[in-house]
Amino acid sequence: MNNIESFILSTLNATIRAGTPLLFAVLGTIFTERSGVMNLGLEGLMLVGAIGGFVASYQTSNLLAALLLAMLAGATLGLVHAFFTVTLRVNQIVSGLAITMLGTGISGLWGKDYIGVIARRFEPIKIPFLSDIPYIGQVLFNHDVLVYISFVLVPIMWFFIYKTKPGLTLRAVGESPEAADAKGINVFAVRYFYTVLGGSITAIGGAYLSLAYNSMWIENMTAGRGWIAIALVLFATWDPVKALIGAYLFGGITALGLRLQAVGAHISPDFLKMLPYLLTIVVLFFTSTDTLKRKVGAPASSGVPYSREERT
Repeated sequence: MNNIESFILSTLNATIRAGTPLLFAVLGTIFTERSGVMNLGLEGLMLVGAIGGFVASYQTSNLLAALLLAMLAGATLGLVHAFFTVTLRVNQIVSGLAITMLGTGISGLWGKDYIGVIARRFEPIKIPFLSDIPYIGQVLFNHDVLVYISFVLVPIMWFFIYKTKPGLTLRAVGESPEAADAKGINVFAVRYFYTVLGGSITAIGGAYLSLAYNSMWIENMTAGRGWIAIALVLFATWDPVKALIGAYLFGGITALGLRLQAVGAHISPDFLKMLPYLLTIVVLFFTSTDTLKRKVGAPASSGVPYSREERT
């Protein structure tokens, strides 16, 4: 294998690793926003997932317990968001931003005694036979279990959303809660469930950062990935398969920047670090209007509180 092939394969491998936390965050948010609840709290959800998973891993050395605690932390914040947006009908943008601030504060307070310590992490697992396939095996089948879970979660979510009756219910609530309610669907229960579920899946993205991508807790280690994920939800048009493409596109930009620095490319490292966020701004700019959101498939009731008393 020559140097060019090695560079390409290592970059593609790193692309998947860098894109995985984004992918979990986007998938979780797709569930939440498909139900009609906008969520801008991804940064906070990822941070509580990161610290929750890390603390459990450090204290118990049990990675399953670490993953479950991370999901529980994300689900709890998701429940808070659901309570404010579904029950109290608070502005969903305000609630989402509050979740980000709350998650950031909780993670900073919870993690202050764990800065710099090392915990058990998810190690890469080579899948027999598949990992031996030239090129493809090295890129796709030499990762940790969380990456493999993300591979499986994408088609499962796609099938669930578009090919099952519960998925149809989810989409109906997101498109027209009034019509869904008239058909006997409990709009409030659906929105609560998927906001909590989305929070737990998003938190796995944070846990990936502290339990696989790194093996230590660093305050604010998400470094804005939650905000990138918000843009990726728009980029993916609330579709799990497109979410995978978008997450790996952004992950590839990050991985390529790191690899170019490693080989001594004469490009400003600050410019390379800026690229993912620059692309985020571009995506948000071109998908910021309500009209365009509708054209690309945004749930019609996203961001709009539902009240049975106001149903017409």
